[in-house]
Order: sequence, then C-alpha cells, then structure tokens
Amino acid sequence: MPKVLAVDDQVHIVRLIQVNLERNGYQVVTAYDGEQALEKVKEENPDLIVCDVMMPRKDGFEVLREVKADPTTRNIPFIMLTAKAQDADVFRGWASGVDAYLTKPFNPQELIAFVKRVLEASKGGGDEYGGDVVYKLG
Repeated sequence: MPKVLAVDDQVHIVRLIQVNLERNGYQVVTAYDGEQALEKVKEENPDLIVCDVMMPRKDGFEVLREVKADPTTRNIPFIMLTAKAQDADVFRGWASGVDAYLTKPFNPQELIAFVKRVLEASKGGGDEYGGDVVYKLG
C-alpha cells in the first residue's frame, strides 16, 4: 500500500485528501505546515508528497527544495496542490522539480488520478520522470 504525505495548513483540505486517498487504497500521513512536513518525510519515508504552497513556518516551495536537495529524499515524487495558479507560480514549481501541479479547487477523483499516474511513472522512470510535468488549472 503506497504511503502518501498530505500537507496543507487547512485541516479540512488535509481531511479531504486523506479520506479520498484512503478510500482508494493509499496509506496517508498528514502534516499541517512546512516544518512538520519535513519532519514527516524523515520519519515516514512516504512514496509521494501532496503539498500546498501557502503554509506557515515553511511554504511548499521551501519543502520541495529541501526534499529535492536531500539525496535520501530527492526521488520522492511531489505533487503541488495549491490555489497559486499564476504562470510564475507554475513555472517556479516546474523549475523546482514538481511532478504534478494541481490547482484548488480540485476534484478529488482528479487528485487520485494524478497520484496514481505520478506513482506509476516514478516506479518505471525514476529520475527520467522529472521532465514530464502534469499541469492542470482548476
């Protein structure tokens, strides 16, 4: 059962992600800010991270940068799930190494499809997947 780390400072968003992923066979661990997310990455070794951008303590881009900078975590696929839909934000995500960029509001079934696709690609392609960014505006 793949383990997904869901990170958002809004409890109801984390719960929405958690319930939908668990219903589809994923194990979910949660964090509510960037610092907690980085702690959970080390403790839980997730197979994938779904992370908001605008959060206290460290934003999602900082979390992404630190995950990708660490040789022990750099291959963890990362989905940015955020309300930040400006071209500059999306480009920053791409340049930082996101595997998918999904904007809020989001359809939970679409998130499930993104998670499945990114996990499948990461198993088959490893680092080669980094250039195949999925992008969806709400």
